[in-house]
Amino acid sequence: MLYLLPTPKKVEEREGNFLFSYETWINVEPGCSEKVTRQTGLFYERVKEILGYAGTFRRGMGEKGDIVFRQNDEMEKQSYILDINEDGILLQGEESGLWFGMQTLLQVFGCSGAMLPFLHIEDAPEIPNRGYYFDCSRGRIPKLEWLKKLADRMAYYKLNQLQLYVEHTYLFRGMTELWKDDTPLTAEEIIEFDYYCKERGIELVPSLSSFGHLYKLLSSKKYSHLCELEGYEQKPFSVRRRMHHHTIDTTNPESIELIKGMIHEYMQLFSSKQFNFCADETFDLGMGRSKEAAERLGKDRVYIDFVKELAQFVIDNGRRPMFWGDIIVGFPEMIKELPEGIICLNWGYDPNQSEEPTRKIYEAGAIQYCCPGCHGWNQFVTPNRNSYNNIRRQCEFAKKYGAIGVLNTDWGDYLHLCHPDFSLAGMIYGAAFSWNSKIMNYEEINRQISRIEYGDPTESFLGVVEEIQENSAFEWGTICQYREWRLGIIDPDLNPEQMKEYLQDMLADVDGKNERLGIIKEKLYRLINCLDTAKRELVYPYIVAVEGNRLFNEVGKVVATRQFGLAFSPMPDCWDLAQKLEEWLYFYKELYRGVSKEGELWRTQELVCWYGDYLRS
Repeated sequence: MLYLLPTPKKVEEREGNFLFSYETWINVEPGCSEKVTRQTGLFYERVKEILGYAGTFRRGMGEKGDIVFRQNDEMEKQSYILDINEDGILLQGEESGLWFGMQTLLQVFGCSGAMLPFLHIEDAPEIPNRGYYFDCSRGRIPKLEWLKKLADRMAYYKLNQLQLYVEHTYLFRGMTELWKDDTPLTAEEIIEFDYYCKERGIELVPSLSSFGHLYKLLSSKKYSHLCELEGYEQKPFSVRRRMHHHTIDTTNPESIELIKGMIHEYMQLFSSKQFNFCADETFDLGMGRSKEAAERLGKDRVYIDFVKELAQFVIDNGRRPMFWGDIIVGFPEMIKELPEGIICLNWGYDPNQSEEPTRKIYEAGAIQYCCPGCHGWNQFVTPNRNSYNNIRRQCEFAKKYGAIGVLNTDWGDYLHLCHPDFSLAGMIYGAAFSWNSKIMNYEEINRQISRIEYGDPTESFLGVVEEIQENSAFEWGTICQYREWRLGIIDPDLNPEQMKEYLQDMLADVDGKNERLGIIKEKLYRLINCLDTAKRELVYPYIVAVEGNRLFNEVGKVVATRQFGLAFSPMPDCWDLAQKLEEWLYFYKELYRGVSKEGELWRTQELVCWYGDYLRS
């Protein structure tokens, strides 16, 4: 079975096979750019990984029986044509299209080995900018090695933009209060990663918080006087509060100069000519130090003037500005005041996402990306069905309303518990649906991803992991909020009576959920033998997540019994459960450190250990 993701626009399978032998030549024609030649070298190395050999690679004209790469810049941007027949393989396309065609050919090798079916493929993307957005600020800061692996995966599925979300996790010069207790990304890492992405057809676009979401900056002794809400630097850390109450005071001239300085330093590291200054979720604007200005001018005016100045600064430095559209969608008529060419990143994460925000932004005349999400935030494991439905809808809206891009987000709210590899399916949904608007159903694309990405001939892997989050009874958000409530740090989203009803509902079938998690864990162990050996390492994080989910379900029983007088039978032995929870933490930390820097892992450890002590109390 030949599976190709994203699905090409036109595929014709014909009778016959081309044998790619160790004697086959791979020819890059002299008319190809140096970049195409370098990318052919990457293609050559990947073929060697798939087959164990890769023929002979050279720059020159091909002969019958060869593979030939031919650049034709008169073709549509990002397009390619692939022919596999008795005469050999001819891949022709515009420069970037050749790279995408190479990925299709690699997938053919992955499905068919050395005996490639005769094919004719004509292909080009429907949406030109297809991106992925990864949170590097809410707890998890990925290692460079993992980021490179992410770029390789993105390239394989023809994504061409990547943004890393940064609030405080870059080593800004002279701003030690931001990163003194963290493990930030460095200039050397970003410069190296920027080049790595560029060689793989990916634009690494800088993204930096500049308005809301400035917890570390506005909690520092040096800059706390710039926080909209006075005295907030004295409040204890909270996973909820860090995201809600750290908006910069726009009325203080120091604010704009500080943010401009940070943007200027950060943008120099990137070859991209775009810059996302975020400006989202400015919840506290007009509620503190800018209250007088907001009452006099209007909160909308205070917001738009600050955004306008940041956008112009980005333009003056030779970059195209981007910003999140969640605030301006409330007064879209003001978009016309922003500089020409600015890109509005219009996000919405509901599985049943409404098209209204996209329509409003479109009718206001803005250039926009539609931005769905992988739904891995605040979870043990990503709920892929929610991710699929949200991404599918946002990609449909992008096509309907002429968006020039899709930026698929992977946030890390509440300490980024979820292993980053769990968002692979969501990333591929975004890649597939932004390339080709003929969207296959959920079960079918999961079968294809199970085979292509996980090397699973049973095509059942994603069907198994889908069941994990469905059996969570004491969810991670509640776990975090209950602890903060008990410690008097912050009120939860739910009042005590609502929390009782919520837990009563979630824990109603807790023993059944834990029994099903046990079955899922056994299925995952059995699947290991089915998977490609290079992909087996992707199973272990799921097994650890299943166990963490099961143990916290048991913790939920104890919490509900002690706090709200609910009754469960059987009840766990609390001392034994505490020990198992701490054993689980050991393996979770091992996994975490395998792909991420230390980051805020200590906060997750602190939380789990608190529950261990709670169980023994």
